[in-house]
Amino acid sequence: MNAKVIVVTSGKGGVGKTTTTANIGAALAKLGEKVAVIDVDVGLRNLDVVMGLESRVVFDLVDVLEGKCRMNQALIRDKRVENLFLLPASQTRDKDALDPEVFKGVVRDLIETEGFDRILIDSPAGIESGFRTAAAPAEGALVVVNPEVSSVRDADRIIGLLEAQQVNEIRLVINRLRPKMVASGNMLSEADILDILGVKPIGIVPEDEGIIVSTNVGEPAVLGKTKAGEAFMATARRLKGEDVPYPKFEEDKGFLAALRRLFGGA
Repeated sequence: MNAKVIVVTSGKGGVGKTTTTANIGAALAKLGEKVAVIDVDVGLRNLDVVMGLESRVVFDLVDVLEGKCRMNQALIRDKRVENLFLLPASQTRDKDALDPEVFKGVVRDLIETEGFDRILIDSPAGIESGFRTAAAPAEGALVVVNPEVSSVRDADRIIGLLEAQQVNEIRLVINRLRPKMVASGNMLSEADILDILGVKPIGIVPEDEGIIVSTNVGEPAVLGKTKAGEAFMATARRLKGEDVPYPKFEEDKGFLAALRRLFGGA
């Protein structure tokens, strides 16, 4: 993706959007980019916890937007990964405190003045004002989707809204894929999701208990050795333009495969 400002979003909550933001941000920083991850989920604020930086939060995004502090006072530098920074959300305000135009100016300053190579914006789930604010400065989007019918349906709605906001580069991150269930025909495959949404995946992340552990200890999985961490690192490499092969899963032989053959699918 050529986009420097990328919103990470989803149609529904609980699909792994914040985990995806933290891991891809850390992975891009490990690959040499100067990266800022911004939590726009005002009122909840989970990105700092997932990254293990909650104890260092003094100022937040709303403080910056309202001019109560300077940008460098609110940005938290990750001590484990050089050139990775967090701009946390506020826990005490609501999404109405965010002005999309002011937020666009803050993001522009991060690129033009602070010299960041990439900005990842962790969007609130859903299609309300928080989403519109998060997407306002975005040039590209990562839509996180689980291989479930409800998640895919909601992602389709989000993709339409992103296109309406002229977000030009949209890619999928298929999260929590279970290869054995795909193989048995009991879970949507990456091909099924591509057929439904018409958007190319840039990352396929398998279900991995290691993610639960990494989230609980506040350490992105890409800093350790897990299957999900490897998948997120591969996703970051593709974002940078590297030709990284996608994982090969066994051909599914169940009901979904029969349907695809019946209707002329692959």
